[in-house]
Amino acid sequence: MAINEQSRSEAYKDAGVDITAGYRAVELMKPHIARTQVPGVLSGIGGFGGLFEPDLAGMAHPVLVSGTDGVGTKLKIAFLMDRHDTVGIDCVAMCVNDIVCCGAKPLFFLDYIACGKNVPGKIADIVKGVAEGCVQAGCALIGGETAEMPGFYPEDEYDLAGYSTGIVDKDRIIDQDRMEEGDVLIALPSSGVHSNGFSLVRKVFDIEHADLQTPMEELGGKSLGETLLAPTKIYVKPVLRLLEEVDVKGISHITGGGFYENIPRSIPEGLGASIRKADVRVLPIFRLIQEKGNIPEREMYNTYNMGVGMTVVVPEKDCEKALAVLEEAGEDAYVIGRIVRSEERITLW
Repeated sequence: MAINEQSRSEAYKDAGVDITAGYRAVELMKPHIARTQVPGVLSGIGGFGGLFEPDLAGMAHPVLVSGTDGVGTKLKIAFLMDRHDTVGIDCVAMCVNDIVCCGAKPLFFLDYIACGKNVPGKIADIVKGVAEGCVQAGCALIGGETAEMPGFYPEDEYDLAGYSTGIVDKDRIIDQDRMEEGDVLIALPSSGVHSNGFSLVRKVFDIEHADLQTPMEELGGKSLGETLLAPTKIYVKPVLRLLEEVDVKGISHITGGGFYENIPRSIPEGLGASIRKADVRVLPIFRLIQEKGNIPEREMYNTYNMGVGMTVVVPEKDCEKALAVLEEAGEDAYVIGRIVRSEERITLW
C-alpha cells in the first residue's frame, strides 16, 4: 500500500489524530510483515480484510481453532524501559500457545494497537515484535489495526491485543478423555513471568520507582527490567513436532491462575495431577517476587507459571521418547508429576 498523498486533514490533526503518521507507520512495518509470509497468504496489508487459503490436503475433517488475548499491564514495563520491540512477541504467544493446546497449527494472526499518539517508529517496533512472534509460531501476520485515540490514552502509552486462527483435523484434536492414571506430566520451561500477574509484580516492586536498569546478582546478572520484559516463550513448533511422534493426551498453557487453574483444564473429572514441588525448576524472578512481596507459596503457584510455561501429558511408556523429541526441538523438558485417580484436580506436595 503506497502512501496516499491526497489523504490528510488538518482539522483532524488539530484534534490529535494524524492520519499521515499512520501511513508512515505502515511503510515502516512492511519489512517486518514480509518476514511472516507463509503459503496460503493471498493479500497484502492495506485491504479491508486479510485473505488466507488454508492447505486442507490430508485432512478429513478440518476444524478451525481461534484464540485472542492481549499483553496486559506488562506493557507498563515496556513504557518505563522505553522498549517496544518485544511485547508483540508476548501478544502472539498468548494466542498461539492457547491454540496449540487443542492440537492445532496456527495459520495467521492479526493485531490491534490503540495509542494516545501515533509515533510511527514506536508502532513499527511493536509490529516488529508481532512479526517475530509470528515467525516463531510459523504463522502469517495478515492484517491489523492502529487506532490513534487522543484523550483516551496518554500520549506515550498504548494497548496491544491480537487474534489468531489455527487448524486441526477433527480426529487429531487433543482428547483429554483418553487420559488415565499413571500418565506422566511433562514440563516445558518458561522464559520468565511471561504475560500474567503483572499487576501484582508492579505492586511488589513499586515499579514506577524501582531501579529497572542495574544488574542484579539474584537475577543472574540481569536487571529487573530486562528480566520482567523477557518475552513469553512460544511453544508451537516443539509441541507440533511432539504431536507428530507421541500420543499426547493433554496440553496446558500456564497463564493467569498458574498451576491451580490451568493444569486441571486439561484433565478429566475423576483424575488429578500430582506434582512434587521439589521437581519444579523455579526461576529466580519468582523467588524474588515471593520474598519481596511476602507472598504465600500457594498463591505464587496460583498466580504465576513459576518457571513452567506449558505442560503435556503422555503415556508412561512414551515418556522417554517425548523428552527426546522435545530436546531435539530445543526444549529442556522434564517430568514434574503424574496423573492419579483423585477428586483433587491438582496436588502440589
